Amino acid sequence: MLFIYFPEWIKPEIIPGLPVRWYGLMYLFAFGVTYLLFQKQKKQESLDASDDDVSNLFFYLILGLILGARLLSALVYDTSGIYWRKPWLIFWPFMGGQFVGLQGMSYHGGLIGAVLGGVIFCWRKKWYFPAVADRILLGVPLGYTFGRLGNFINGELYGRVTTSKLGIVFPHAGRFSSSLDWVKETAAEIGMDISSMAMVNLPRHPSQLYEAFSEGILLWLFLWFIIRRNKKYEGQVTGWYLIGYGAARFIIEYFREPDEGLDFPILLGDPSPNYLFSSLLNITTGQIFCFLMILSGVLCLLFFRWKDLSRKGEGLLK
Repeated sequence: MLFIYFPEWIKPEIIPGLPVRWYGLMYLFAFGVTYLLFQKQKKQESLDASDDDVSNLFFYLILGLILGARLLSALVYDTSGIYWRKPWLIFWPFMGGQFVGLQGMSYHGGLIGAVLGGVIFCWRKKWYFPAVADRILLGVPLGYTFGRLGNFINGELYGRVTTSKLGIVFPHAGRFSSSLDWVKETAAEIGMDISSMAMVNLPRHPSQLYEAFSEGILLWLFLWFIIRRNKKYEGQVTGWYLIGYGAARFIIEYFREPDEGLDFPILLGDPSPNYLFSSLLNITTGQIFCFLMILSGVLCLLFFRWKDLSRKGEGLLK
């Protein structure tokens, strides 16, 4: 077999029957890693910021992240329209009488919310936001890795159908009729016997793991060991983070299945269902956001470099 079945022993719940999931715990790990790396930098650079200041900063960041991530996911990525009709359900963690948490969080919405939260806090404290953002973002990719591992454990945000040896059959992925020619060809290529199946669950790219590695570990190594050591001005890490994440995510989007109903806002290549790859010219909603991130990163590098010339002699955070 040229594919892998999703391990049956991996369950979303930490303890079966209790509303405590690995995905939520991964968020705690992500915030914890980012917090510890910020504290490490504060100590190394002797920054004039108390532990209470740092805790309050993270409160603003986390609050903004959760609000932004949930709002964009519910109002943009959800195509049912239910949250526009019933907005009070956006932050309602129950469904069918059961606790399900906040299902659906948008990375780009979380980024926007965290930026707004950070800007508000820095404005109140009279801190220089680019300096704070640089030190926060040096830890974010490593924390982000845990979030994508949580998506993998949930068996969600899987990729498009693939014949690659890395392909995984996710239990909740969409199934296809075994009578379709392309399904028969795909199954034959990977050695899957579908003779007794009416509906077939084909292997998908584990795009959550691709993202955890590229937008998480690789981006963190690049920022921490290259950009940080060669940094010339405040805001430089921020610019490279936006460019690095945007570029990595733009590429991974070709492997990831677009959200149902959104498909391809820009369709310049051969049309195909969202679960199949057909052309590099078919652009997803996520790729549009990533392009805007890359553009924003370039503008940040130019602007903060110019801004730094007028700040010579001023304090790091003020």
